[in-house]
Amino acid sequence: MRIPRVMSTQHPDNVEMPFFAKQSFFDGEDEIREAYYVFSHFGMEEQMWDFEGKEVDDFVVKKLLTAYPNFFSEHVIGEDVRITPRVPNPEVERDEAKLLAETLEMIPRSHDYARKFYKDPSPPIFEIIVPMVTKSEELERIYLFYRDFVAGKSKLVLADGTKVGEWLGEFEPETIGIIPLFEDIPTMLRCDEIVREFADGRFEAIRVFLARSDPALNYGFIPATLAAKIALQRLYDLEIDVYPIIGVGCPPFRGSFDPENMHALVEYPSVQTFTAQSAFKYDYDFRTVREAVEELRDSSPERPQNVEVDEEIIQRLSDEYRKRVPRIAEFVNETSRFVPKRRMRKLHIGLFGYSRGDRVKLPRAITFCAVLYSIGFPPELMGLSALTDKDYEELCEVIPTLEEQMRFVLSLFNPESLKIVPFEEDVRRAMEFFDFESREDYREASSRTIDAIRRQNSISDAIIETGKLRRFLG
Repeated sequence: MRIPRVMSTQHPDNVEMPFFAKQSFFDGEDEIREAYYVFSHFGMEEQMWDFEGKEVDDFVVKKLLTAYPNFFSEHVIGEDVRITPRVPNPEVERDEAKLLAETLEMIPRSHDYARKFYKDPSPPIFEIIVPMVTKSEELERIYLFYRDFVAGKSKLVLADGTKVGEWLGEFEPETIGIIPLFEDIPTMLRCDEIVREFADGRFEAIRVFLARSDPALNYGFIPATLAAKIALQRLYDLEIDVYPIIGVGCPPFRGSFDPENMHALVEYPSVQTFTAQSAFKYDYDFRTVREAVEELRDSSPERPQNVEVDEEIIQRLSDEYRKRVPRIAEFVNETSRFVPKRRMRKLHIGLFGYSRGDRVKLPRAITFCAVLYSIGFPPELMGLSALTDKDYEELCEVIPTLEEQMRFVLSLFNPESLKIVPFEEDVRRAMEFFDFESREDYREASSRTIDAIRRQNSISDAIIETGKLRRFLG
């Protein structure tokens, strides 16, 4: 079975809304339509179905087959296209722990709908994404829980002798694939060990998901980039086949992956699957998106880059970045309430954004980016004062598109933002290393955002204005 090159996700990072959405944010029915649209029009092969952190419809397979029977008769769910749930991790999200059980129960139910539609189908849903993984036991428990207590119900016998599998029908598939999602740098740097422990003797191949947004939010732009590269190199060296997924958004801070500049394709050559988040899909014209998807589908993964960099750089730049965060947290949190909501998200927990014990809380990475970009202070700049001349030379070798990414970042910088985000030393150091041309239109728009924040008037409108110019919300 072909493993997708593109995974559509439900990240709320878009400025523009698609034509099929009825309002300024996606509701449950919009997301059903979205899944059909990305399959049928964009040619994407996979849709993440996000139960972790947001309200979502667990009858997605039934609704797709009912609403679009002609398309899905020819494009079989589970073979030609995929629906891949992201579930809560009960080790971290205790309040959502039982939602995991509910989500797993949808898998056999979806199989029943597909069996009726296709007569003799493959399972329409056969793997899940588990976020914030830090140890192999988290994966093991979910794998065993599904096998023994979800699918395993088929083997139960009631007190009157009735076999559950005969009474309710078999619970299939008997097992599912588990895709670990690694979201913090220390865990990413040992993700190969966790994957080896979980897969040992059980799987010959496994998909592994690496985050880019949350590592950047918690450790900074360059540390997150380097950690992903090192993790990919270590995963490649495992004795089993690993098919990496990387969660990339449009701004460099979150992966530098948009339909016109797919830097992530260059930076992470061994990745099998790239995420196409909402800004990728809806803040560019249809033809551009479609051509980018075709380019991705026509490409193939290559060997990972041989990353020869001292991990001390990660620690040093991360430490400098993290010193900055408490100084702007109050401003970011206060302004974040004006960032337009594009999905019906629930509270999400963990790390800086999720009360990790540092006594500093931030919004999600998308909202964090939206606030800082909109005043003309791209968050990629934070902590760069720690960059040495030697670091710069090494990083340009290890991150081939760094110059191009930073040219974009600095083009959106507005000196007026330093009155709010007083990190002059970071900006000064960045300007010593990287050439750029300021965008006058963006400087004017971000100045209007700063003025709106001062006046506490029309802040959301100003954020949307700057978002349209940069072509992503955050």
